[in-house]
Amino acid sequence: MDGIRIPLGEWVADGLDWFKRSFDGLLDVITVVVRFLVEGLADVLTAVPFPVLIVLFALIGWLVRSWQLALGTAVTLLLVVAMGQWENAMLTLALVLIAAAIAVLIAVPLGIAAARSDTFSAILKPILDFMQTMPVFVYLIPAVILFTIGFVPGVFATVLFAVAPGVRFTELGIRGVDTETVEAGYAFGASPGRILRGIQLPLAMPTIMAGVNQVIMLSLSMAVVAGMAGANGLGKEVVAAISTLNIAQGVEAGLSVVILAVFLDRVTAALGNPGDYRHSLLGSLRRRRDARRTGSLAKAA
Repeated sequence: MDGIRIPLGEWVADGLDWFKRSFDGLLDVITVVVRFLVEGLADVLTAVPFPVLIVLFALIGWLVRSWQLALGTAVTLLLVVAMGQWENAMLTLALVLIAAAIAVLIAVPLGIAAARSDTFSAILKPILDFMQTMPVFVYLIPAVILFTIGFVPGVFATVLFAVAPGVRFTELGIRGVDTETVEAGYAFGASPGRILRGIQLPLAMPTIMAGVNQVIMLSLSMAVVAGMAGANGLGKEVVAAISTLNIAQGVEAGLSVVILAVFLDRVTAALGNPGDYRHSLLGSLRRRRDARRTGSLAKAA
């Protein structure tokens, strides 16, 4: 077998070089746009005083879930400040939010198309399998070649790694909508577009939001890998701690990543199933609205 070798890696490398030469202008535009988005959001997050942001994040937790989440958010984010990792945490949060937003914008249309076409779904599934099973560090090679170092290759690698569950959950949610409900929509003369917007997407929203949750979690898990590509933030701190065997630095940066992950996970989970959290501010407002509506109906009767 020594004389048999398929130079697949060399072909991929040559193709990547050709792509970079042929679409250099497009890559420059993507670099400028992504860098503007990430650095702009990072500048906003770091410019706002940390007490204001902590109160805002706590209010978001209370609004969608519970006062317990609000209290836990405030305490844990104060711990991030006390460990001296607040600015790095905001840089990582900016990268994760932009990467997750791009991944969702790509994943949801692909998931809708896969749910509406069995052929497209069959073509897409092996591609998603490949993207999910490829070692995450491999994504850094084309990312750095195409975009040099900094935030942009980190976002690129994160999107590639995190987009797959968003596609799968979107397809699963739409395919899981009751067929009788869809047929009733057709019976009333609704177009496929109106059925998608008015029936399938609303009913599939909890599953789609579960996919968004997974996209955000995978994006955060790529924070350390993005740090290896030169992206500032907690990932870069972890990489520096590994290279110098600095246990204290690694623990503080890693714990800060965990705190961000728990907050984002709880918030996105609550957005997917808002009716399950009656003690949130939104739940309280819904109960008051329902009580007023019931009272009005009783008076009218």
